[in-house]
This record gives sequence, structure tokens and C-alpha cells, in this order.
Amino acid sequence: MSNYLDETINVYKDAAESPNVGLCCTTTPIWQLPGLEIPEMMLAMNYGCGSTVHPRDLVNNPTILYVGVGGGMELLQFAYHSRKKGGVVGIDTVDEMLVACRENFKEAEKLNPWFKSEFVDVKKGDALNLPVADETIDVAAQNCLFNIFKIDDLKKALAEMYRVLKPHGRLVMSDPTCEDPIPDHLRDDDRLRALCLSGSIPLQQYIDMLVETGFGTIEIRGRRPYRILDPENYDVDKLIYIESVEVAAIKDPLLPDGPCVFTGKTAILFGKEEYFDDGNGHFLQNNQPLAICDKTAGQLTALNRDDIFISESTFHYDGGGCC
Repeated sequence: MSNYLDETINVYKDAAESPNVGLCCTTTPIWQLPGLEIPEMMLAMNYGCGSTVHPRDLVNNPTILYVGVGGGMELLQFAYHSRKKGGVVGIDTVDEMLVACRENFKEAEKLNPWFKSEFVDVKKGDALNLPVADETIDVAAQNCLFNIFKIDDLKKALAEMYRVLKPHGRLVMSDPTCEDPIPDHLRDDDRLRALCLSGSIPLQQYIDMLVETGFGTIEIRGRRPYRILDPENYDVDKLIYIESVEVAAIKDPLLPDGPCVFTGKTAILFGKEEYFDDGNGHFLQNNQPLAICDKTAGQLTALNRDDIFISESTFHYDGGGCC
């Protein structure tokens, strides 16, 4: 195993034995669901930069894979939506984190009469070689883990997630991204990378890697401020601004004209016409906003109509789109 991954194991071994609330900075509220009580230790071990639990992904009793278990909070949230034995599979390479997670489930059982530890199959495994059969998972997820990987390992991790997903299955992720160039000496700092501070890549590169893996639909669900690397505390010449992004990559076929990437663009027809149909499945009603992917935005823009407004990317998409 690479040295930088060894350092990651050491960081999270320590975090399992001595919970570190400040290890990661979650930028979304904790889901509050009816009848769900989250143990305090799970909250203290919430080592993520967002959320990967979205109820609209979790219909029809799905089988869910979560890589990098942390204290088990998101595993518990997933189990809320998939109340069956082994309905949620949690994978981690850190023995101490697996032990802590299982202990937290015992407390979760006391707080939640509906929950049984057998709903979650927690086992040791490696994101680069998942102990999961091909095309057996409906929803796969990871939170603030893949940004730790260097590019070659990131490609392997994404390919593994793609392999285990069923057709039209979803990979839901939360990771830091960074548009500013991060100096090589920070990228090569194993501890900073393990702390989710120096491995971030630009959002477009992140999207491109998902498309190269084979995902035909990409949804940008949230983009928020995350951290600052400043000259006073880090070896940098200027402020480096890091964001967190929530993304869903769907195992849809990759179409000949390219992927559907939703970055929060909207089309609105205005003027005198009641509707517009482009003949490609995009139907606009007068003054009714329609979420569109970036590909469709380009196609509509190319029509040079003066009665269709195309918004800029909001980097927030919550379904109901054109494709």
C-alpha cells in the first residue's frame, strides 16, 4: 500500500480511538428523520464534508454500499430507508474504525426500537478492491474519502464503485474540490492529504473522471464553502479556497452526444408562444422553469431564439430535469 494511504489509516485509527469533532467540517445539517435518534458518539465521529443520504435515492427497499464507515452515522441513516438484514454494507480498511462503528450500533439499537445491527453488514475491505459482487448494489456512497486518493487510485476506486452498481444504480458522493492550483509540496504531504486538505481537484476534472469511468448522468446537488489554506498556517503564497461538492453519478448509458451533466441550469420560455418542443424530448411551457443539463443548455442556446432564457449554473440540482 502507498505511504500516503498508510498515513490515512493512521489518522483514522487515531480518530476511531479518540473521536475528533474537528477532523472534518460537515457543511450540511444532520438529517432529522421521524423516529431516528443518532447516538452522541456517532455525531462526534461524523467525519464527512456533506451528506450522501438523499431520500429520493432510497426508494423501493434498496441495497446500499457505503465505503469509509466513520462512526456509522450515515450507515444508520441508510438503514432507516432499508430495514432488512444486510440491506446496508459498510466497508472500511481501519480495524479500529470498524470496532468503534459496531459499538455505536449497539447504542443506536437502544435509542431506535426499529433498528437492528443486522441491518448493516460492516466488514473490512479496500475501496480499490471492494469485497462486493458485480452489479449487486442500488446505491453506493462515500463521504470525504475519495479526495484523499491520488489520481491513479481515484480511477481504481471509481471503477470499483461502477462495477458493483446495478444498471441505473447511483454513486452518491461528497468531497472537497478546489479551483485554485494546490502546490505539489502540499499535494505530496501525506498527512495533509489524509486530513482532506490537499488532495482536492477542480470540479470539472472530478466530473470528467466520472464520465471516463462510464457514468452517463451526473448531478451536482450542492456546492458550498469548506476550508481555507492560508499563508499563516500553511506553506502557501496566497489563500487557497476549498469547497465541498455533493454529486450523484448514475450508471446510465453514455449517449453518443455525451453525458447529461446537471449543474443547476434552468430554461424558461417567455413571450407569446404557449410552449416550445425541440423534438428531442425537451418541452417548455410559457414562463415555467425547466431544469436542464449542460448539454441541453448548449443545444437550446444554439437555436438562437430570443424567447428562451438559459440561467447560469447554480451548482444545485434536485431532480425534475429534462432527461
